[in-house]
Amino acid sequence: MAARPDPRQQCGPVGVERGEVTASGKVGVGHGGTVRGKRHSNSKPPRRRSAACRRRKRRSASASAPAYRDGLPPGGAPMPTDLSARIGALDWPCLEQQLTERGHALVQALLDPDTCAALAALYPHTTLFRSRIDMARHGFGQGEYQYFAYPLPEPVATLRDAFYPPLSVIANRWHAALGLPLRYPAALADWLARCHAAGQRRPTPLLLQYGEGDYNCLHQDLYGEHVFPLQVAILLSRPGADFDGGEFVLTEQRPRRQSRAAVVQLRQGDAVIFAVHHRPAQGGRGIHRATLRHGVSEVRCGRRHTLGLIFHDAS
Repeated sequence: MAARPDPRQQCGPVGVERGEVTASGKVGVGHGGTVRGKRHSNSKPPRRRSAACRRRKRRSASASAPAYRDGLPPGGAPMPTDLSARIGALDWPCLEQQLTERGHALVQALLDPDTCAALAALYPHTTLFRSRIDMARHGFGQGEYQYFAYPLPEPVATLRDAFYPPLSVIANRWHAALGLPLRYPAALADWLARCHAAGQRRPTPLLLQYGEGDYNCLHQDLYGEHVFPLQVAILLSRPGADFDGGEFVLTEQRPRRQSRAAVVQLRQGDAVIFAVHHRPAQGGRGIHRATLRHGVSEVRCGRRHTLGLIFHDAS
């Protein structure tokens, strides 16, 4: 079958959530500038599934992720099988251009279906996580997520370690463009040492789980004074097979103009890289700071899992 042209943004990849439940049941501050949504009661009566959702349930579970198309190494070189090498071989100049122009970039089919399924299957294993957040309880939306505990399981640790070095180069260019003095070290361990010295010692990579009617309000993932300006979200479920709806949404607030929204169409195994809170944007008077927030639209039916990679730890 001939390959279909993909209408999604080319060249290829974000994150997620907030608030901590402590042992006392209190919520820790995690998101400055978070847009709080209306609280939803967990006692809402169940919806009758639509015909489209019932058809989705009958579809074959054998659908696989699309072949790797975007974010390929320059010159059409084959993708390495090793995950760290695969991330290092991505077309980072192209990804940086997309991030600088739009605040987000897409990497398609970064993870294979088996890896996605294995990651989603970690969700019930509570010993791997340090805390669980009920979004409706705290006004963040509806659904839930869990923060991993240290040591991070594989391949979460490898993904975080491999994405950080090329993203730190982009982050430093962004700070230079905005006239900000902070520069990020080349190694994740050195950056985390800064976070830990400032009291930000709790890991922030997380798994999110959405069911029918769940959504995530627009927000920013800020967990303390030290913030790395880029993050990654990887879709682990299959749109149209495991769930319907649940689109990844970004908004950008521009000076003296109305906000702009973007919907990033993801497939299983796709990763989206996006700005945590700010990016440099070219305006009529030079470079200015554009403010971004992200969220997830309502899941119409099924279950959606996402892996979020945040590079600063929480206080």
